[in-house]
Amino acid sequence: MSLWQRPLKRLQAIAEHGTYRFRLNSLKGFISLFLVGTVLSVALAACSGGGTGSNASSETPSATPVAANKDSVELTLVSFAVTKAAHEAIIPKFVEQWKKDHNQTVVFKQSYGGSGSQTRAVIDGLEADVVHLALAGDTSKIEKAGLIQPGWEKEVPNNGIVSKSVAALVTRSGNPKGIKNWEDLAKDGVKLITANPKTSGGAKWNFLGLWDSVIKTGGDEAKATAFVTKVYKNVPILPKDAREATDTFAKQGQGDVLINYENEVILAQQKGEKVEYIVPDVNISIDNPIAVVDKNVDKHGTREVAEGFVKYLYSPEAQQEFVKLGFRPVDETLAQTKEVKDKFPKVKTLGTVADFGGWSAIDKKFFADGGVFDKIQAQK
Repeated sequence: MSLWQRPLKRLQAIAEHGTYRFRLNSLKGFISLFLVGTVLSVALAACSGGGTGSNASSETPSATPVAANKDSVELTLVSFAVTKAAHEAIIPKFVEQWKKDHNQTVVFKQSYGGSGSQTRAVIDGLEADVVHLALAGDTSKIEKAGLIQPGWEKEVPNNGIVSKSVAALVTRSGNPKGIKNWEDLAKDGVKLITANPKTSGGAKWNFLGLWDSVIKTGGDEAKATAFVTKVYKNVPILPKDAREATDTFAKQGQGDVLINYENEVILAQQKGEKVEYIVPDVNISIDNPIAVVDKNVDKHGTREVAEGFVKYLYSPEAQQEFVKLGFRPVDETLAQTKEVKDKFPKVKTLGTVADFGGWSAIDKKFFADGGVFDKIQAQK
């Protein structure tokens, strides 16, 4: 709420609730009414954008002047766990650029966790200005809660998808179980680590990768159900998010195979860890959306800087950082460079969310209470 809107709100409340009763037949009442009317007129003029001076902004009329007039502004980013390293590399570059262009310091508050858990936290009151989640279905839940305006995916390039990856199968040193593809995860004696799709967006992608590996190779839904059921019988534990699943496999030594984001595996290798993995050539495109949380940025007066940050994430500089840390680029020009082609194994058959009818259909069929996943778990 802007500085002008606050007194306007109070005056409207006064009028509605009858806090002051004006007696028009008295001089005192007339003067009081005149003064209130004058203040209301000024406030309404200011709210309509007709004013001039430092509070007016012809470039960003949707932005409130609250943050724009400050030397520094705080922005809250809520994201899914595996983007942390990328954002920690990108944010300082954005802060430097924003300071140069706007002479304003941006201070970031950051929160990372399972995409499903982060989504619920935002809906329940975590006042994110920007959300970068594992799947568009989670962003849509925040939209349905009334925090994000419909059409958010059309406000930025690539239908709101700002980072993407594919699924990778991480094995123990020397691959003692002989894992080569999705089918091997259903073998007797193979213990698989994957997160819980009830709380983790990454785990939903893992599930879809397993399912789609059957469909894309000519199997029907009955065969897909049988295969995925057998695989989940080999899952001894369901961590809450992708990062916790990685820790369960790498630090606690549980399991023979871990399904993980390809970017997480690449990042681990960059940190000096010896990681062996396979990228199945039948795979799923793991697409991660970005969105401004409209209700919160308007409340905080941070719309301009929030939209600026989202726009920056699509810049060549930011996309280059995503690539360095193992994400496949959404920029097709960058995707065709030798650096990118050498970095990422080619996938022959790539499934998408659209193949399943979109996230609404996916959640209803697979992950809602009583859905396919619950039925599979009940058979363990």
